[in-house]
Amino acid sequence: MASEISGYSVGVLVVSDTASKGEKQDFSGDNLVNILKTKKYFPVLSVEQHCVADEFSEIKEVLEVWSDKKNIDLILTVGGTGFTPRDITPEVTKAVIEREAPHLASRMVLGCCEKSKFSVLSRSVCGMRGQSLILNLPGSVKGSTECFDMIASVLPHALDQLKGRTKRVASLHTEIQKN
Repeated sequence: MASEISGYSVGVLVVSDTASKGEKQDFSGDNLVNILKTKKYFPVLSVEQHCVADEFSEIKEVLEVWSDKKNIDLILTVGGTGFTPRDITPEVTKAVIEREAPHLASRMVLGCCEKSKFSVLSRSVCGMRGQSLILNLPGSVKGSTECFDMIASVLPHALDQLKGRTKRVASLHTEIQKN
């Protein structure tokens, strides 16, 4: 049985050609880091942030290191989910994950469609690699915040299942059955 810890490690990977070159300041990644540090949704033990260009090998390397070597619980990518030729974050994520979690992406899109018709243009992919959950979020502050808000409440349970935290999972399942 995995240890029953009191919080989660999170990585925020900003995918942006301009931000990685220092030509533009990234606000969406910084905003998510600030949201995570408030511990509004769940306890966060640590947050790591990094920025890479829209390059397959760069994105892939960070996702693999964070999941395989650092064993980060939750990895949020920000950016590269649109329709431009350089938007390849979903393709890299698909190449890296072992199992997909398509309904997390569905919930983000469906929930956000009520706020903006452009939400349907996000190509977010969500899935698991080892014991890490990887979620693609849009590159805008508004889009990434709204998408995160749509699924944040279920993430602790998903992470507990993924990490094998059986006591916490069983406790929540018992509570759900009572209601």
